[in-house]
Amino acid sequence: MSAAAPDASMRWLPRSMASRVYLIIFAGLMLAQALSFALMYYERDQSATTVMLDSVEHEVGTSVAVLDRLPAAERPNWLGRLQRDNYRFALGDGRPGTPLASSRSRELMHRIEREVGPGYHVKGDTISMHPERYQVHFTLHDGAPLTLEVTPRGVPPIARWLPIVLVLQLLLLLACTWLAVRLATRPLTQLAQAAEAMTPTAEGPRMSEAGPIEVSQAAAAFNTMQERISRHVKERLHILASISHDLQTPITRMRLRAEALEENEDRVKLLGDLHEMEHLVREGVAYARSAHGGAEAPVRMDVGAFLESVVFDYQDVGKPVTLTASVSGVSMVRRQALRRVLGNLIDNAIKYGGAAEVSAWRNDEGALCVAVLDRGPGIPEDELGRVLEPFYRLEGSRNRDTGGAGLGLAIAAQLTRAIGGSLELGNRQGGGLVATVALHA
Repeated sequence: MSAAAPDASMRWLPRSMASRVYLIIFAGLMLAQALSFALMYYERDQSATTVMLDSVEHEVGTSVAVLDRLPAAERPNWLGRLQRDNYRFALGDGRPGTPLASSRSRELMHRIEREVGPGYHVKGDTISMHPERYQVHFTLHDGAPLTLEVTPRGVPPIARWLPIVLVLQLLLLLACTWLAVRLATRPLTQLAQAAEAMTPTAEGPRMSEAGPIEVSQAAAAFNTMQERISRHVKERLHILASISHDLQTPITRMRLRAEALEENEDRVKLLGDLHEMEHLVREGVAYARSAHGGAEAPVRMDVGAFLESVVFDYQDVGKPVTLTASVSGVSMVRRQALRRVLGNLIDNAIKYGGAAEVSAWRNDEGALCVAVLDRGPGIPEDELGRVLEPFYRLEGSRNRDTGGAGLGLAIAAQLTRAIGGSLELGNRQGGGLVATVALHA
């Protein structure tokens, strides 16, 4: 069954759950960091501005009081002492300007006016906007004009090292998030691997039930499900094997009684039906036993010599079987199970193609691959998967009339899965069938 097509609105998301969680947490952290930085920047800017205005307010008030009490002749000597980075005093009316344009300049003028009092007749005007420059005018008690020229400077609301600290904090949060997501999604990965390793014919690895409560409960439920499936499959196979085995005795009695009948057409048909029943029963028993092929212990053997022995056994009885390609070296193989698989595939090729070719190689992953090829009628592409099902027969040349029970390929497929391999069928170029057995390391 194919997986449902992903929602178009979700295609931009990564495929894995871990990557999606990383993306969501990363986006959330970035938004949270940006919001925190913006709020901190605003708060620090307001605080720094308030401190600066308070400082300028008090310093200007003190400076104006000092200049007001000095003799007029000594005032020029004090102007340099009272100068600061962002303002300076000048004796006189200053330059002509326009009304104050910015809210900060008006606020500063009101603060200074409140600080020095109404006796100095404070007023302000703007002389430049790019860069911003404005003046605050005073009238000292002796009637002399005094001008304060202000050039606002940006006050850094944050320290230069603070962005570095924020970046390091974000990296630390991401590292902790990666670790947390990895620990949270690892049980799901292990669950998927255990599910893939579980087959109807062999129990897969049990999941560890250690860890958090949710993980432990999921692992326990999976292990219980695996045990139930295995028990159910074993029961079905046991029933099939028992029925097939028990049918052999009455069929044998029926065949003996039929052979004692007089020679006629009915006797021939009856013996033919009994022969077919015996064949079906034997295949049923073989199919039930194939589920336990994985119980055989693997042994190290020369694969090339093994394939040659299989082919020579057929050639010794006059069967047209040839070995077209082989491999060298030793491998861990379940010998009897593999011989049964190859025997079924070779018998199938001889039955429907008249001859069989055997070849072997190792794929890019190092797995041992053995193919059995024939030049028979082949199988329709849409039927390649179904012919591996038990008791399924094609309506063409591969049917019961040729002596098949519909279990030969099913036995080969089930036995291959039981020993940790896979069986694939494909149509051969130029006509015929290719059955490939891949034994994974």
